Amino acid sequence: MTVATNKMVKIHYTLRGDDGAVIDASERDAPLEYLHGYGNIIPGLERALEGKGVGEVLHVTVAPQDAYGEYDEKLRAEVPREQFDTGVPIAVGQQFQAETATGMAVVTVTDVGDELITVDANHELAGKTLHFDVEIADIRDATAEELPQARESGCRGNCSSCGVGCSGCGTD
Repeated sequence: MTVATNKMVKIHYTLRGDDGAVIDASERDAPLEYLHGYGNIIPGLERALEGKGVGEVLHVTVAPQDAYGEYDEKLRAEVPREQFDTGVPIAVGQQFQAETATGMAVVTVTDVGDELITVDANHELAGKTLHFDVEIADIRDATAEELPQARESGCRGNCSSCGVGCSGCGTD
């Protein structure tokens, strides 16, 4: 059996940046399982896995446009401090959902000033080339119960759609 649409695929992976540092990895005893063909993992990796079989090992480099997109300066904004709840401390790295010009998105606080707070709605991996080491651990047919769920969800390479960030939903 090979990786194809409507197949449940289990992979072991290690994700590295250009500097070789590990960004994310599956647990050796708990591979990532996803439904292939529905954008549940980034497009570049999904295409690379297509047609491969159990036991195959791949080294895949994914450009930003096939991962989390290019970094977009327009997704950074300085927001007046008074627009935040004054009873809650605001810190760099804090994430929350906010209404943006394109709808609800997860934003990350990148700078906290006395009068302005800078937030960024780019995915944390936007603009980055990603390097995956992947081993296909298992492939099976998806059940009838799994198919409708995957069609309605999926990361599609933009974790702001689910609001939890990279690795938060287990499908990216």
